[in-house]
Amino acid sequence: MAFLHGAEVIEASQGVRPINEARSAVIGLVGTAPKGPTNALTVISTPRQAVETFGEQVPGFTIPSALDSIFAQGGARVIVVNVFDVADHTTAVADESQTTAAGKITLDFAPVGNIVVTNSAGTTTYDAGTHYEVNAFGVVRILDTTTIPNGTELLVDYVYLDGTAITGTVVNGSATLPRTGIELLDEAASAFGYTPRILIAPLYNEVAAVATKLAAKAESYRGVTILDAPAATTIPAAIASRGGASTVLPYQVSDRRVILTYPYVKAVDQLGATVNRPYSPYLAGVMAVTDNTEGYWNSPSNRQIKGTLGPVVMLTAGISDPNSDVNQLNEQGIVTVFNAFGTGFRTWGNRSSAWPIETTADNFIAVQRVKDILNESVEAAMLPFIDRPINQALIDAIRETVNAFIRSLVGRGALVDGVCTYNPADNSPSEIAAGRLVFDINFMPPTPAERITFKSYLDQSLLANIA
Repeated sequence: MAFLHGAEVIEASQGVRPINEARSAVIGLVGTAPKGPTNALTVISTPRQAVETFGEQVPGFTIPSALDSIFAQGGARVIVVNVFDVADHTTAVADESQTTAAGKITLDFAPVGNIVVTNSAGTTTYDAGTHYEVNAFGVVRILDTTTIPNGTELLVDYVYLDGTAITGTVVNGSATLPRTGIELLDEAASAFGYTPRILIAPLYNEVAAVATKLAAKAESYRGVTILDAPAATTIPAAIASRGGASTVLPYQVSDRRVILTYPYVKAVDQLGATVNRPYSPYLAGVMAVTDNTEGYWNSPSNRQIKGTLGPVVMLTAGISDPNSDVNQLNEQGIVTVFNAFGTGFRTWGNRSSAWPIETTADNFIAVQRVKDILNESVEAAMLPFIDRPINQALIDAIRETVNAFIRSLVGRGALVDGVCTYNPADNSPSEIAAGRLVFDINFMPPTPAERITFKSYLDQSLLANIA
């Protein structure tokens, strides 16, 4: 220390610090898109950005339709990983012969890319945008009918999506550098300062290996993953699969971080055709919007589902009917779609796949998510306290920092009550000498009002009030 004959003031930072709440409404989406970066983290926050980056909805590709389903519910932030690689996941077609009729030709395969159109001799190459235009569905419309009149034989080279090449291994990706697929989501915290909390891989999450990987990452990120039943699954098969009677579905799981959905839902694509889509992007979008507008402590159940024509399977629904299809699915830990007369289509189900094996309150999706956000927010807030001298001031500052955060959560309705305490019995002199401190956090989030019961009495004595 430099010599000083006099006085000085050294500013020191200590005491209670504010806790920044961890983000909850971030969706991690892994799939395939006809354009956009391959195996790179891309944040999408608007429908326009989704289309500009990953293209229009094309059959065979999962990301554009999933983003459309998510943003139909409202605002969201989505971290997207596109695993489609033109070099690895397409099949080439050379010199396919087609004859123009009604000003167009339709190729044998779709979706298509890298198209080259020539005359039948292969000596003249026609220009896209001048002589013709092509859509991803394999329809080539002739723009210059003088140069290419009806009845002209054309040769076409192109590549088309080979869906069989995109396996569970491709979607799961590699943990070695450079990371790919689902493994690439590990870099989100370093890249953006937050991790995805709601993980989906529509269509591919029906593969057991992908479902397992998503569950593992949900545990790592303190999030949840949403798994779909395959499109052709029946109601009895969905229920039976929870008991292990079927190996068709990735339903043999009891995990607070896994949300099971059934069935697929119907939607209208950009061409006006009715298509069947996985439920998981819709539920993810509903969860993100609920987090942003009401708070992550609110259940995602009984929320309007926008942008859908309803479930592909007719489900009986009644709020007082324990034998209805939706109630039987909920009873087995499956989130489904509720639709009674005049209600519209609604998410229906409060519980993760931990139910019915686990009966503690954290089998409720909302309760588990409050636990996650509370625990991670407290951990992140401890950075300024780490490596500081252990004394009463430090203990008090840590305890009061957490209690101030708990009080704010209670005030907002995220917690019923809670408290952070320091127990001397857990902090022996030997533990403190080793640089270790232990605090207890006791808390309870609100549980959703899943069942409301009225006791109804016929009271004949009330007839005396007629006069």
